[in-house]
Amino acid sequence: MKKNQNVTIKGTKDGLTLHLDDSCSYGELKKELDLKLSESSRAGEDRLISVRVQVGNRYLTEEQQEELKELIRQKKNLIVESISSNVITKEEAEKRREENEIVSVAKMIRSGQVLEVPGDLLLVGDVNPGGTVMAGGNIFIMGALKGIAHAGCHGNKEAVVVASLMKPSQLRISDCINRAPDKDQDDEKREMECAYIDENEQITVDRLQVLMHLRQNITRLQGGS
Repeated sequence: MKKNQNVTIKGTKDGLTLHLDDSCSYGELKKELDLKLSESSRAGEDRLISVRVQVGNRYLTEEQQEELKELIRQKKNLIVESISSNVITKEEAEKRREENEIVSVAKMIRSGQVLEVPGDLLLVGDVNPGGTVMAGGNIFIMGALKGIAHAGCHGNKEAVVVASLMKPSQLRISDCINRAPDKDQDDEKREMECAYIDENEQITVDRLQVLMHLRQNITRLQGGS
């Protein structure tokens, strides 16, 4: 009777994908993975090969992930790009929920105050000069932005800043920094504007209407065409 394989190695145009069975013990998995990689390694192969590891419905601790990475790295020309699992902890699930949550706040952010949220921020109020708002996702300000706004503060370059009045002292999206361009229009005549990172990796400020074309997944709410 043929023994079930706990490790399947598939070659792709980007490198190797390792499918690791989630029903065997972790010890068995490591032993077979070491054997399979040793058999498939080519002597004299100098080219670095990217490896993606998929573990299915198996939860791996950080220590176990490091053990697998080290085992793979020992095969000289292999580099681990990612380890993906269908299983996450309650803490990880809570963190993801927070990052996808829209936090609504009704207040004025005064000079010296900092408001930070893990996901999207909907602020009903002004950000005064010297005030700062930060979000892991998008920032929507139903009021005047005259202070600092930092969207995508954990590295999300798709994040945007929207304000009824866009006159910030500084705009930041991910690791890009810029100021909104100065305009001579009166505040009362200003229309709602948005800031985003363009194809040149620069922050651009434009009419709000461009967002429906640039960021089609900007909201989970459904509206008209």
